[in-house]
Amino acid sequence: MAGLGGLVLTVVVFVVAWPLFTRMRNQRVWYHYLEDPYLHDSTDLAQLALCALPLFLLLLGIGCAAIQGACSRAVAGEAPRGDSPARLRPVLAVYVLRGLVVWPLPLIVAVVADRYTGYHLDTPLPLERGTWPYMLVKYSPLAALFVAVLLRLALTLAPAAAADGLGARAALRRSWSLTWTRVGAARVVALAVPLVVLTAGLLRLVTQVALPLRPLVRGILEDATGNFFAAYYAGILAPVIVGILVTAAVTVPLTCTAFAALYDRLRPPRRSPAVG
Repeated sequence: MAGLGGLVLTVVVFVVAWPLFTRMRNQRVWYHYLEDPYLHDSTDLAQLALCALPLFLLLLGIGCAAIQGACSRAVAGEAPRGDSPARLRPVLAVYVLRGLVVWPLPLIVAVVADRYTGYHLDTPLPLERGTWPYMLVKYSPLAALFVAVLLRLALTLAPAAAADGLGARAALRRSWSLTWTRVGAARVVALAVPLVVLTAGLLRLVTQVALPLRPLVRGILEDATGNFFAAYYAGILAPVIVGILVTAAVTVPLTCTAFAALYDRLRPPRRSPAVG
């Protein structure tokens, strides 16, 4: 359902962006009339995509939360049942809090580094190229990304903990405490690395296999609408969307089940109620 919602949202974004595609087409016709080359500016499209990004992330979070709940129940041996909003809310809250903990640092550092060392800057540069302050600022995003990866690994088990009944903040603390041990860290890394490799490899493979969709979608949409730019971007996105959907369908349940099983092994044993 989340994948279907993502497709519908993509169509809505294209509908909203249609005036931009129309303006590009008209400018292309005008420049062709003037016999001048036309290089279209995709800045407005990028801004529109950024505005739609939170909605895509929300759909992704809802889908992952539902899958995580089902996988955690399967690992615990519970009977399958529907996920109510109350059961999904802690897992969704974990995704939001974990994102706020992990990703602001590398994004902020990357923006600051680009501001002081980017190639778009006019001379004189704020920092002289080749000096050690320049090198530190230029490569600081790599250090920030390394810290973000460590934080992400430390909070990997939080969705499984939330699906097990903990609140969002308690789930983050539980994941942190379970991961920052010799046994926990080794098992999380040993499980995460193959899953990352599988996800990246499968996404690459399926996208390459789906590349013939690019000219097919572009030709059909251009013939139907007469708008080259809308057809161009739809053709670019078609194999990527197929790759994302197929990869998510294979790897998300596998990942949720694997980390739910790891959490079940690492968590403290549940206390049985006292028999009086």
